[in-house]
Amino acid sequence: MIAGFCALAVAELVAAVVRPEAGPVAAVGGAVIDRSPPALKEFAVRHFGTDDKLALQLGIVVLLAIFALAVGVLALHHRRTGSAAVLVFGAVGAAAAVGRPEGGPADALPAVVGAVVGAGVLHLLAGRLAPVPRPSPVSEAAGEPCETFDRRGFVIAATTAAAASAGAGYLGRRLTSSIQAGASASRRDLVLPVPDSAAPAVPAGAELRIPGLSPFITPNKDFYRVDTALVVPQLDADEWRLRIHGRGVTRPVTVGFHDLLRREIIERDITLACVSNEVGGPYIGNARWIGVRLADLLREAGVRPPSEGGPADQIVARSVEGMTIGTPVEAVMDGRDAMLALGMNGEPLPFTHGFPVRMVVPGLYGYVSACKWIKDIELTTFGAYDAYWVRQGWSQQAVIKTESRIDTPRPFASPKPGTVPVAGVAWAQRRGISRVEVRVDGGPWHEARLAAEDGRDTWRQWVWEWPATKGRHTLEVRATDGTGATQTGRQSGTLPNGATGWHSVEVEVP
Repeated sequence: MIAGFCALAVAELVAAVVRPEAGPVAAVGGAVIDRSPPALKEFAVRHFGTDDKLALQLGIVVLLAIFALAVGVLALHHRRTGSAAVLVFGAVGAAAAVGRPEGGPADALPAVVGAVVGAGVLHLLAGRLAPVPRPSPVSEAAGEPCETFDRRGFVIAATTAAAASAGAGYLGRRLTSSIQAGASASRRDLVLPVPDSAAPAVPAGAELRIPGLSPFITPNKDFYRVDTALVVPQLDADEWRLRIHGRGVTRPVTVGFHDLLRREIIERDITLACVSNEVGGPYIGNARWIGVRLADLLREAGVRPPSEGGPADQIVARSVEGMTIGTPVEAVMDGRDAMLALGMNGEPLPFTHGFPVRMVVPGLYGYVSACKWIKDIELTTFGAYDAYWVRQGWSQQAVIKTESRIDTPRPFASPKPGTVPVAGVAWAQRRGISRVEVRVDGGPWHEARLAAEDGRDTWRQWVWEWPATKGRHTLEVRATDGTGATQTGRQSGTLPNGATGWHSVEVEVP
């Protein structure tokens, strides 16, 4: 265990110099995420939520601990074989780091150096535990040597190794924090410009202010996060660059963060939703975004949408940690407020939500539109390239479905008899919500009262006053969008392009 701790601590110290994503836990974790079947990823998101990455990392550490124990037992009897096993495991970590989308030869260093140190420490400590013959009164009388081990030498070596490991781990953390200080300072010192095209004030009636109902604007700290980044990229806005190139690009473009600040700035309220959101799930949020129109940048690069004869129908956005997101060119250039977002709810983007720049495209699930930590945009076709999530079994294109959710009462709640407000949110980005209905125990549908509409790209709150009676009841909700299409009651899972069905909750009225 001490040798394993040494290996990890030294590896993380070296990763602080190379890049944090090259650390063995992050690299192996990333490889596990990439190679996990979609059903397993859905299980992790469903049961661990935004803590899925922490659960994965803890799982890796537990497995490493078990491996360390097994190798330790082996090393007591075969020192060289035990040390060699550590080196082999280090080679696995190095291969995982180099094989990451943004990996390079230098990314192998943390795992390799950590493994060499771990193997050396294991060899040393196992040697201190090796039996050595020493005379004793009893053994001398019997004419036999007494075997013991170097207890004092082992304690000194183990204590020294543990202390050195702790020091290496602390130094690695400090070094990483020092390297990331520039990114933190660039975000802290950033003053968002006043938008040239400001979002109108949220209508007074858009917020129903019912206890238990999700707020109309989701605070940044509560906004859902679903991505594959085990290490959140910490980018310095001053050093950030975006390259636009590919099919149909007649004038390749490279822009920096301050170039974007000098462009026309727009501000819009837009609801984002994750395709992994089950019926009634939490992976949806509404925010006020500030940024620049992506379509303007594309047109300056000479890009034309397919409807105008352009040769590319897909935008492949790449993030600094290797994620690829495929978005229809037509959707970005059809007049909707697709943007490169710089701010969220009045402040620069949080690091966990893509600082310094991310994509936001109304009406599309995040996996086909919302590239965070973006660094590259390539114009291509859907036939020529499958982005990350498509290779995992998801659809190439996915429009957000018409959905609704009951926020209050909560499942298995016990409201008192009488008038009970049943309230929640409904969404159908680009189409808007025209009606929400609620029913009890499979009975007739009752039309809910809709909050004022802020825009068709945002969710809409609703409430129905339920005359609750004693007993166990099932409440269901459905929505109708602005085109007149009513949400389907057919239950389907999130794969391949979003869940369907009516959200329901059971309550017990005492």
